[in-house]
Amino acid sequence: MLTIRDFVATDIAAVTAIYAEAVQNGTGSYEIEPPSLAEMQRRFTAFQSDGFPVLIAEEAGEVVGYAYVNYFRTRPAYRWMVEDSIYVAPKAKGRSVGKALLRTLIERAEALGFRQMLAVIGDGDNNIASVRLHASLGFRQCGRIEGSGFKHGRWLDTVLMQLPLNGGKASAPSSLPPA
Repeated sequence: MLTIRDFVATDIAAVTAIYAEAVQNGTGSYEIEPPSLAEMQRRFTAFQSDGFPVLIAEEAGEVVGYAYVNYFRTRPAYRWMVEDSIYVAPKAKGRSVGKALLRTLIERAEALGFRQMLAVIGDGDNNIASVRLHASLGFRQCGRIEGSGFKHGRWLDTVLMQLPLNGGKASAPSSLPPA
C-alpha cells in the first residue's frame, strides 16, 4: 500500500538515488551530474527550514518517490507562487505514485496560502508522463521555452504548466505565505 508522508533525514539516501537515476538517464532535470548526498541534504534541509512541504511516497517500507515545492523565483512579488518537483523511482512509474504525491503537494501548498503552482517540465515533448500527470490534476500549459537545455546530445524544450490555488489571481492575498 502506498503511503505519502513527510520527508525525514533518514530518507536522504533513497531520495539521492532516485534523483541520481533521473539526472543520469532522464531529461526532466537539466542537471548533468547527480548531486552528492551532502548537497542533497543541504537542499532538503533548506526546503524544510523555509517551511515548504517535502513529501515521500513509501511502499512496503521503501521510498519510491518524493516531491516538494519551492519558490519559483525569490523576488518579493513572486512569493505567492511555488514550483513543484516530483521524482519517482523507475520501478514505481506508471502506478500513480506521482499523482498521489502531487495531489498531496497541492493540498499542502494551498493550506500555506500560495496562489499559483508552476510545473517547469524539462524535455516537455518527450516527458509526456509528467505533462499528463499535471494536466490530470488541473494544470494548464502556459508556456514553452524552446531549446532551453542541451542534454544527452540534443536540445530540449521546457514546458510550463500552471495551476491556480486559493482562487489564483481572482483577489488579493490576505496574508503572506512562508518567507
